[in-house]
Amino acid sequence: MAKVGRMKLGSQGLEVSLQGLGCMGMSAFYGPPKPESDMFALINHAIESGITFLDTSDIYGPHTNELLLGKALKGVREKVELATKFGIRASEGKFEICGDPAYVREACEASLKRLDIDCIDLYYQHRIDTRLPIEVTIGELKKLVEEGKIKYIGLSEASASTIRRAHAVHPITAVQLEWSLWSRDVEEEIIPTCRELGIGIVAYSPLGRGFFSSGTKLLDNLQQDDYRKHLPRFQPENLQQNQTIFDKVNELAAKKGCTPSQLALAWLHHQGNDVCPIPGTTKIENLNQNIGALSVKLTSEEIAEIESLADSVKGGRYGNEISTWKNSDTPPLSSWNAA
Repeated sequence: MAKVGRMKLGSQGLEVSLQGLGCMGMSAFYGPPKPESDMFALINHAIESGITFLDTSDIYGPHTNELLLGKALKGVREKVELATKFGIRASEGKFEICGDPAYVREACEASLKRLDIDCIDLYYQHRIDTRLPIEVTIGELKKLVEEGKIKYIGLSEASASTIRRAHAVHPITAVQLEWSLWSRDVEEEIIPTCRELGIGIVAYSPLGRGFFSSGTKLLDNLQQDDYRKHLPRFQPENLQQNQTIFDKVNELAAKKGCTPSQLALAWLHHQGNDVCPIPGTTKIENLNQNIGALSVKLTSEEIAEIESLADSVKGGRYGNEISTWKNSDTPPLSSWNAA
């Protein structure tokens, strides 16, 4: 298998692999943590294959995924571009969003320690704290860049206006957002804003949280504590309609001589040279299959056909309890200064 190529992410100088690796499922939310030795083998295989852009967060575990990566990257740190996130903290079984400057610094120091590194390549605000102006949070991140603790700043699930305001304080290198065949609402305003400002686009859950790998069969293999069991699109009232979408994608993939997940990933890779999907996996064979998507070439007619299939998705991305870019606007800076 040829090594995965490279791309420029954003316009500040960050270079990453054309496809990244989402590491969340190794430690959290998708059933129990996976065996450490298996995950070390997977990460090493990814790096050797050219997948060097690794994505984690302090809330994955919490903390255990960063600790895992810290151990896995001993001796190979310089070979990877490491992205982690702050901004969601677990408190008494609930999640709280926080972008307070003191917390930003505290979270960064803690992540550096867990990852056992001196500098984070790309540091995202995982969710936007709508209680304080985005400028206040980015101002602290800018200081961390100046101090050499982080190289580049990213945002996750931020609205177009939030991205614009943040970018005015310090250049934003990447915006992470959910983008896949069945999550395309970001194309209206957020993607064009990123492109206008020269911000890289990192697509998480590019396979619809695994749905485009096996359709409803995915649910048969989920552990009891797998978070996906609670998502709207995986509920019985929506599943039949969504399975129809999968069946059509599967049919088209068979014609192309690839798997449905490769077709769904290839579609994203064809969206532009500023897009880096970060499919997550815990299995080497799935990683190899994801890399295979880079070899699937699509014509504009095929792209249009694929897009028409997924227009009828049923159910939201999340339940109402999770904040997304749709509710990520923050108060104006003037209100903060006056307070």
